[in-house]
Amino acid sequence: MTEIFIRKNKNNKEIALIENGVLVEYYEEDDKQTRKEGNIYIGIVKDVIEGMQSAFVDIGTEKNSFIHLKDVLPKVDETKEKIDTSINIKNVLRPNQKILVQVKKDSNEKKGARVSTHINLPSKYIVLMPNTDIVTISQKIEDKKEQERLIKLVRENISKNNGAIIRTSAEGKEKEIVEDIKRIEAKWNKIINISINPDNNEPRLLYKSEDILEKILIDLVENKITKIVVNDKKEKETIQKMIEEIPEYKTVKIELKEKENFFEMYDIEKQILKSKNRKVWLKCGGFITIDKTEALTAIDVNTGKYTGDKKVEQTIFKVNKEATIEIAKQIRLRDTGGIIIVDYIDMTNQEDKNKIVKILKEELKKDRTKTQVEGFTKLDLMELTRKHICSHKE
Repeated sequence: MTEIFIRKNKNNKEIALIENGVLVEYYEEDDKQTRKEGNIYIGIVKDVIEGMQSAFVDIGTEKNSFIHLKDVLPKVDETKEKIDTSINIKNVLRPNQKILVQVKKDSNEKKGARVSTHINLPSKYIVLMPNTDIVTISQKIEDKKEQERLIKLVRENISKNNGAIIRTSAEGKEKEIVEDIKRIEAKWNKIINISINPDNNEPRLLYKSEDILEKILIDLVENKITKIVVNDKKEKETIQKMIEEIPEYKTVKIELKEKENFFEMYDIEKQILKSKNRKVWLKCGGFITIDKTEALTAIDVNTGKYTGDKKVEQTIFKVNKEATIEIAKQIRLRDTGGIIIVDYIDMTNQEDKNKIVKILKEELKKDRTKTQVEGFTKLDLMELTRKHICSHKE
């Protein structure tokens, strides 16, 4: 059973995604902050920095955004980011040039937003990738015949020079996917028509990405959300209009609970507070610690109170196994993005390491965003990267 709880306060909004009574995702939106990630702008190149193979782009926000050469060159492989190092960015971008960009990472107190010319437009069954011929598919769709069918279907119906990522929700669908492609391509064509207008020579917002709740509803359209509980009348009306646009949510109940402590009533408050702890205990008595730095998130696995009653190798594997399941849960709950390094308790058995990698990949399938497991490094550290869902968590 999947439910969404929304608490609207004076200055912020909290969104809790609950699965069978357990908090699995939590987001907090500050009314003073404007989320720009996913927005598409007409940008004007300001400064080209040859030494960094980068440029600053004015998108009409307080701080100029930042773009790297790899985010300007055509994408040839969705899974790789290698570029030709012989290419000089000054031969690709020039000051005062008008370019169409999408915000990939929001600005913060120190830096402007990071932008890219590689546009992603999410829809119900696909993510449209204009100006590329890449068609790839969600790793969660494992049946090879279904993969081939979906890729063939999308290739036959998508316009030339457009690519796509086929989403998990596309599994078993046909007519719906074709309609979805038409709908999202129409949206893209509208954006293009505005951008090529010769009168549009100033930085300008062309497309505003969906807010967090809207994204949750689109992403979880197949998860049979049974109920949405909210504490604000206006918010309830907004949600009602939102779900009316999605036929699959016709039966979803929207309940109004105008009590300030309604998160406590449903045992959500305790789970939120627990999700912010640096130390997370495991059932076996071991624990993990989670430390976020500007460059990466470091997770350390410890045996803690658990000593085991068998061989040392079995004790270590049991802690590492429980830690793996908890790590997958915690990075989803905390919406941890970027590089994640896990320092497991040292395992001498390669078979045990392989099992841990397999368990991690399996547990990460429950997450609705993309996580790339790179495996153990030479220093025996597990390396993975995850695309966060809400930039304000960063």
